[in-house]
Amino acid sequence: MRYLAKVAGTGAILLMATACAGQNVPISQPAGGTSAAPTGSVSTSPSESVLPAPPSVDPSANPPGKPRLTVPEGSTPVPPDKVDAAALPANYPHEVWTANGGTILNIRAQEGGCGHALGEATEQAGDHVVVNLSETKAQTGQMCTMDIRHPVISVALAAPLDQRTVVLKTTPPK
Repeated sequence: MRYLAKVAGTGAILLMATACAGQNVPISQPAGGTSAAPTGSVSTSPSESVLPAPPSVDPSANPPGKPRLTVPEGSTPVPPDKVDAAALPANYPHEVWTANGGTILNIRAQEGGCGHALGEATEQAGDHVVVNLSETKAQTGQMCTMDIRHPVISVALAAPLDQRTVVLKTTPPK
């Protein structure tokens, strides 16, 4: 009997939530123009939005360490002959782009489940740059999906890439 009551109550709540979700509830205004609002409340006109505007975000900005699904606008692909992916496992992506005058590498990485892709420039020599790609470990006892994603991660360089080769390697999860 308790189970039936819980199911019925949950159904009623879901029904009310979905019925009210699509309705626009008008904000009532006092007749005859504007008047002072009571202390602690906010008066709005019909043309104003009740919710604050979201902060402006530059969609092309991709600071190092923040994975994203797409390559930032304005990125330039690194030619395939300038990407050494021999140390990567089979089927691992090996796409690399530069941005910000060549001082940022945008690299297609691989992550799955609860892990998150990471990248670090471990060596920056005159003729090559070594980037270690890894993934964070899932917490013990945490349930995770078994999907594989290919986000774009950004790695900062001390100097523009120019004609140097990008050497991609993987390291064990951290």
